Amino acid sequence: MGQQEAQTHHPDEAALPTTTAAAASSSSSSSRLFTAWLVASWYASNIGVLLLNKYLLSVYGFRFPILLTACHMTACTLLSALVHHHHHHRSSSRSRGSRSRAQLARVAVLGAVFCASVVAGNVSLRHLPVSFNQAVGATTPFFTALLAYAVAGRREAFATYAALVPVVAGVVIATGGEPSFHLFGFIMCVAATAGRALKSVLQGILLSSEEEKMDSMDLLRYMAPVAVLLLVPATLAMERDAFGVVADLARVDPSFLWILLCNSCLAYFVNLTNFLVTKHTSALTLQVLGNAKGAVAVVVSILIFRNPVTVVGMLGYGVTVAGVVLYGEAKKRSK
Repeated sequence: MGQQEAQTHHPDEAALPTTTAAAASSSSSSSRLFTAWLVASWYASNIGVLLLNKYLLSVYGFRFPILLTACHMTACTLLSALVHHHHHHRSSSRSRGSRSRAQLARVAVLGAVFCASVVAGNVSLRHLPVSFNQAVGATTPFFTALLAYAVAGRREAFATYAALVPVVAGVVIATGGEPSFHLFGFIMCVAATAGRALKSVLQGILLSSEEEKMDSMDLLRYMAPVAVLLLVPATLAMERDAFGVVADLARVDPSFLWILLCNSCLAYFVNLTNFLVTKHTSALTLQVLGNAKGAVAVVVSILIFRNPVTVVGMLGYGVTVAGVVLYGEAKKRSK
């Protein structure tokens, strides 16, 4: 009888590892699906806000990039506060605690730089096709390396700087082959790209304190209200008839307000999904996904807006993306 019991019990024990393995496999599969969903959401929100910006500013005739940016930052302010309030009980005491005046001043500086870069980017979309806008935007590593040296005295390895040559060369090639080139739009696009790089460099310097360190969503929660405070007076001073035009457009086409609301909310979800993808993937995966995202945005924009492209222009964009990949690899090896 004892032997029979032993034989009866043995299969149950053997089944345990199988059950555990099945559960682990299921958990791994669920994790991969969740990550894929995050990446898809990141792509959709990022490309969606880019295309809606282009549609509103160039096609629809809403020619007020400062007010559009103010709407984006207002949505970021409200949604950040809402999400923070909802997860308040999960926040650490450091996140809930008050910030020092010095840190809030630093955040205000970052908010101003961030605000200027977004406005410049929206202005550029009035004059440039999304495909060329993305090609210029891919040169962010070049400006980051340049400004890191100029502002913080941070040097990179020679191979890292050498990898930046095709990044710039690609844009030069793309510029020569761009049939819709617009000088002012190009200058604004370069300014927006440099502004994003400067914000990244300043963020590393100003918020490097371990005692007052913030993640990107916490930083957005503090920066967005600063941007609104800067953008509303700027709209009143530089786009005086903007609010009147919004009222007229809303009366003529009620769907306009829904488009503007959707566009503004997407601006927040771009930041949210970027934060979550960064949290759930590796730095290398994020770099690859980021490069692919730019290429997808270019293809989708060409299909939607039918802007003319040339072989030379696409070749230039390809060279730039290749340079960005080489830059990432060189920087990783230098560490």
